Amino acid sequence: MARTRDAVDTIKGYYYQFDYFILQIIDSTDDSDEITIEGIEDVDIFNKDGVTAVQCKYYSKTEYNHSVIAQPIRLMLRDFAKRNTENQIRYKIYGKYKSGHEKYPEELTVDFVKKNLFTYTKDKEKHVLHEELNLTDEEIENFLSLLDVNINAEDYDILQDKVINGLKSIFRCGKFEAEYYYYNNALRLVKEKATQNNEKNRIISKKDFLDKINNKKMLFDKWYLQYKGVQAYCKDIKKQYFTQKNISPYERFFLIECDSVINDNELLFIIEKISSNWSKLSRREIKPFCPYIYLEGISKERLINLKKHLQEENIRIWDGYDFLGADFKVDSIIRKTNFQNDVKLKIINDIENLDTILEVARGTKQIYQFYLDEHFYENNRYGVSYGIQISSTHDIIKMI
Repeated sequence: MARTRDAVDTIKGYYYQFDYFILQIIDSTDDSDEITIEGIEDVDIFNKDGVTAVQCKYYSKTEYNHSVIAQPIRLMLRDFAKRNTENQIRYKIYGKYKSGHEKYPEELTVDFVKKNLFTYTKDKEKHVLHEELNLTDEEIENFLSLLDVNINAEDYDILQDKVINGLKSIFRCGKFEAEYYYYNNALRLVKEKATQNNEKNRIISKKDFLDKINNKKMLFDKWYLQYKGVQAYCKDIKKQYFTQKNISPYERFFLIECDSVINDNELLFIIEKISSNWSKLSRREIKPFCPYIYLEGISKERLINLKKHLQEENIRIWDGYDFLGADFKVDSIIRKTNFQNDVKLKIINDIENLDTILEVARGTKQIYQFYLDEHFYENNRYGVSYGIQISSTHDIIKMI
């Protein structure tokens, strides 16, 4: 989907509410505190002090006028009127506006809200809500004592940074992990909760929320990727994983899922780039090494064609098959490369052989799995595994 300005603005509106929801959980002082999304209002907060229903809106390009808060406040007034005195809750308007803040009064008075917020016209008919609800001035005063209006809410980026920094603190991690693992997981969980029909399923405690997002499996929320921008995401991935100057002699495995549009020339560029960046075969190298590559989602015929092109480019490979008709031999592919044999790349033909290779190969192992939607290989027994989600196979070119 194209990353249009209108689309990004729409996404920001949704995520501003989601970020506010997540921040309320992060800032909760009790693990048993519960937060509801799309309950009485956008976000409902349940803690020892009672219940607060929050209407959270992001209007960064809209000028403030009384009308923009009038409708949500009228909905809150209706909810207030239905409750008895023992069941009262607090209400909050949390909004970001471009300008017009000076129009908001220093204090909401009974006369002001009756005139500017509770009296309105709909379908050419005048309505006076407080009269329709039979509310006295004293009851309106009580409602206002329960109402908190903030039209100077934080900008989108500031709120998002607060959330990510909060997750950094909770999970004791760096910014990359906080954003691309925990924050990403949090967004997906909030979206899942927000779409539940039963309100009970839209409620979650701080403890349950943190437990559910506590994993390092990157499964991207596509809306967030659209807002973030593929270019910026690829840049962050490159900085995190692929900008080392002093490359250690590890056994590196690059598992690449191929989409339907990547062509052979682009695949060859990726393969040759990986071979060039993660091979050291000079005569002076004490521990020479080269990478392993596996391509998921391409035919055997296409893989053979890619090998032929690599041969033409004078890139020597091992794939565990020593002669025509031979069976796969793990010792053949894990042999040490060096200056004499000049093997710059090891190609894994079948994913079924990967477990055996990882088990037998010696030394430190690092696995980089580039996947489109879901991990296609699961094995945490050997070495360190990094799951990197991509929107297209072409993204890898920008990452490495």
